[in-house]
Amino acid sequence: MTYPTVIPADPTTQRQQDERRDGSDFSELSRRITEAGLLRRRPVYYTVRFGAVAAALTGSIAAFFALGDSWSQLLVAVALAVVFGQLGLAAHDLAHRQVFSRRQPSEVGGFLVADLLLGMSYGWWMNKHTRHHANPNHEGKDPDVAPDILVWSRRQADKAQGLPRFVGRHQAVLFFPLLTLEGLNLSFSSFRALRTRSVKRPLLEGTLLVAHFGLYFGAIFSVLSPAKALAFIAVHQGLFGIYLGSVFAPNHKGMPMIEEGTRLDFLRRQVLTSRNVRGGALVDVFMGGLNYQIEHHLFPSMPTPALGRAQVITERYCAELGIPYHQTGLIASHREALRHLRSVGEPLRSARR
Repeated sequence: MTYPTVIPADPTTQRQQDERRDGSDFSELSRRITEAGLLRRRPVYYTVRFGAVAAALTGSIAAFFALGDSWSQLLVAVALAVVFGQLGLAAHDLAHRQVFSRRQPSEVGGFLVADLLLGMSYGWWMNKHTRHHANPNHEGKDPDVAPDILVWSRRQADKAQGLPRFVGRHQAVLFFPLLTLEGLNLSFSSFRALRTRSVKRPLLEGTLLVAHFGLYFGAIFSVLSPAKALAFIAVHQGLFGIYLGSVFAPNHKGMPMIEEGTRLDFLRRQVLTSRNVRGGALVDVFMGGLNYQIEHHLFPSMPTPALGRAQVITERYCAELGIPYHQTGLIASHREALRHLRSVGEPLRSARR
């Protein structure tokens, strides 16, 4: 199925759609999902999953201290990158109240996992991610497609200057190398956000972030020689960034961008801008259920183990309404995302000729 690069504004079509839908399309899907019992909490699942992640983290730390000043520690760095990726997915589920229905335990868990264990501000990330969910792939409203080092549309490419203009020419090639810096970028952005309104508890989060990095760097430099310590940090943070990027990039990158002035109902806004990734149980674990991105965007608080059944219901319902529903394999999803990055950077490459 062919998707447009952007979903343009069309006032006449919008009025017709608004009159016809009036919110009823999503209401019907929500009714079917609720009747299937897919919004119920899954305490056993999360107890087992979080317990496994905690055991993996404990085992990695134990192995780190047991090995001492050895280059074998780079294997621990690889394992710890995977564990950190899973901690990031755990923080994501806590933020969406998939684990607990109440705000307080969700926040407590989020602060501990994100700030203390990962070194990322829970409040800052939740504010940013909530805005993304409200307007996915909408220029000017979705912070995940705001122009920074990379450009996500030809309009952004036309306005790019300096480093973004240079990177934009080659961003498809540079995408994965740049992801090696994503873990550090999240931590840097977290500290910077402590002085903004996006963080409601700056003292608490600041204390937890400082504690995280005090323990992290303190342990690494007390056990390893400077050369091994720097190599450990590079491998750990680099692979952690690639892991996060590999989980989040396939979900929306390369899907249609929404132009300013376009009005779509909730169902179509979420489905048309999201991509599901097939792959079975292994991909489910690797991506923490975010491979069911369409269903996750429609029902953010739905527990991870219910997303697979919700996918079947949602795809059939979209077929009934004639709404394009896109899913593909993991490799193909990255290929589509990279193809989009290359396409939107074309004006920058042409300008050099």
